[in-house]
Amino acid sequence: MQVNSHGQEIGKPLDEKPAEPGKPLKLTIDIDLQIAAEEAIEGKNGAIVAMDPHTGEILAMVSRPTFDPNDFAVKISRGDWSKLVNDPDKPLLNKAIQAQLAPGSTFKIIMSVAGWQEGVAQTLNVHCNGGAEFYGRRFGCWLKGGHGEVALVKGIYQSCDVFFYTLAEKLGIDRIAKYASALGLGQKTGIDLPQETSGVMPSEEWKLRNFRQKWFAGETISVGIGQGAVAVTPMQLMRAISAVSMGGKLVVPHVADPAGLPSGYLEVNHYTEVKDIPFDPNGWNVITDAMGRVLLPEGTAPMAHIPGIDIAGKTGSAQVVSLATRAKHQNNESLAQNGWFVGFTPRRNPDVIVCVLFEGGEHGRLAARLATQVIKAYVDKQRRQPIKVVEDPGKDGKAEMGALWTSPDADGDGQKLQGGRFSFNLPKKLPPLATAAPGLQ
Repeated sequence: MQVNSHGQEIGKPLDEKPAEPGKPLKLTIDIDLQIAAEEAIEGKNGAIVAMDPHTGEILAMVSRPTFDPNDFAVKISRGDWSKLVNDPDKPLLNKAIQAQLAPGSTFKIIMSVAGWQEGVAQTLNVHCNGGAEFYGRRFGCWLKGGHGEVALVKGIYQSCDVFFYTLAEKLGIDRIAKYASALGLGQKTGIDLPQETSGVMPSEEWKLRNFRQKWFAGETISVGIGQGAVAVTPMQLMRAISAVSMGGKLVVPHVADPAGLPSGYLEVNHYTEVKDIPFDPNGWNVITDAMGRVLLPEGTAPMAHIPGIDIAGKTGSAQVVSLATRAKHQNNESLAQNGWFVGFTPRRNPDVIVCVLFEGGEHGRLAARLATQVIKAYVDKQRRQPIKVVEDPGKDGKAEMGALWTSPDADGDGQKLQGGRFSFNLPKKLPPLATAAPGLQ
């Protein structure tokens, strides 16, 4: 139908085509996790994303603040549109895949992988007295009194800045960028959603190409704690840490169930593609065990600990302006640090991973509490499910299962949370099993 600039019809219809019913689209979103994520971030700004690290299926995705899509159903008013586009909290942005922000101390896990693979982190020991000097400038640690003697494990669960400043100096920017890029930072994840941003992973070549300037060694120090030019989306960060938790398996996140897509719509390989990043198993054990201590009393997020659930993760607090600028504007809430947390359960080969960006949240431990709300919802739901009977254990006579359990500490002074996947031999035919909640306690 032809219409004029006022939307009035002119003349007879030019053409007419009967409507065709749309094809069904099944999402990977888990409604219970989606509700848990929305409730966790209610009244806050930021994003929460949850994923199955084995398949890349997105189980929950929330961005706040948001807008009412009904406002666009007919015609949005000029005033409402102006309010949306000028809102400093950016409600039109899908922050899960479009917010590009410094990851703060969550980047220390990427640093740990790089340091281990390059043979530097295993023997590195530093003394943290609250800061250290590099290239004629003092870089402070978040703990003013210092952490004392620090090696890799303590550097992770207490998030010692001085340890990772030193590690960054020894690695150099290009070796850091090599591993960060291999884990998907500085590039799109390939999720099946429009307008995903790529983030930034700096390197000597990146700075020369974009700014025609030389990279200065002092810039590497800030990168070591996830500041400087590093910028990630929550989806990118979650995918990278997921690969670490999975021993180097980097999946492609997706929200559409490929089994329900029309034939030829998208290559199925896009959904099932898995890249294997070389990762020493010893380093995998050390790093993931250290992440498991982040939520214990000696870690940076003890308040997020949930008894009976083996959760590992990493907190992060990221500056949005320099400390000097913030000191001049102490009452400006828009300059508050962003809180980050990426957590998963169990600590190795996990079943779910959650990334939280809490804008203005100041401390990563607050973001951790939001993440563990979602993780608890997942675990509670799984424990309500009946055990699946495996009729055919496969050619090797083994079946894989996951579990969460507790065992006494080696010292006998408490309970040590454990978790993981293991195989066991099965008979050709299994007897009927009674319904029970998974997750041994």
